Amino acid sequence: MASRSNCFYCRDDLSGKKFVRKDEKQVCVRCFDKFCANTCTECRRPISTESKELHHKGRYWHSDCFRCAKCYKNLAKEAFTSKDDRILCGTCGSREDAPRCHGCYKPILAGTENVEYKGNSWHDECFICYQCQKPIGSKSFLTKNNNVYCSPCHEKKFAKQCACCKKPITTGGVNYQDQPWHSECFVCSSCRKPLAGTRFTSHEEKVYCVDCYKSTVAKKCGGCQNPITGFGKATNVVNYEGGSWHDYCFNCKKCSLNLAEKRFVAHSGDIYCSDCSKKL
Repeated sequence: MASRSNCFYCRDDLSGKKFVRKDEKQVCVRCFDKFCANTCTECRRPISTESKELHHKGRYWHSDCFRCAKCYKNLAKEAFTSKDDRILCGTCGSREDAPRCHGCYKPILAGTENVEYKGNSWHDECFICYQCQKPIGSKSFLTKNNNVYCSPCHEKKFAKQCACCKKPITTGGVNYQDQPWHSECFVCSSCRKPLAGTRFTSHEEKVYCVDCYKSTVAKKCGGCQNPITGFGKATNVVNYEGGSWHDYCFNCKKCSLNLAEKRFVAHSGDIYCSDCSKKL
């Protein structure tokens, strides 16, 4: 049995020599480095008695090998964190845990201005309009096909264009002959009164309110001399040799019989039924 003053492995005399006590055994420096030293997690070499040793969660490093796994900064005297068996400095650890920007895919660090929308995050400068590529910031925006647009670009690209002023229709509007109009643009061609929600008619591709149509466009009835508008009771018209009548005004000059769907005779600019024409 070896003496207590001898190395446990090589049995050299340790008197006056440096030695290490390992598991209650005395071991010379050479044997300690060969048989007992911990292996460095980074360089895979033994950590000799001459080296400073660092350990964390059952693993060991030379002090010079204890570095951040991403930026390689020495962490022997620095705060660090551990993730997925990697040692990280505080900065890189924050980057690892930070959410990723949906635009540039870089980490969004704590304290950085950012935008969150539908479960995704962006750097403030990365949250941009798909069309003009300008940051949206605190301005309103709309989405189309999972793309984000500022309001002006969305209106320009997707909103219906007014048939009159050619500008986007953002709210409301009127449809006429399969074309969209701003309510304020859909007006009478004569008096410019808005026609949305009112009765109107058209003539030669222009629209008129009822009053202007009667006074400026409608033909006058050859019987009552009132405008023939086509509204209400006066929906049917009789036309004869350049003249026009309400159907209920197209009557015999003599007996007043309505002749709208009957045979008649014209004489000296007036119309007569067959019986009355025989008495002329």
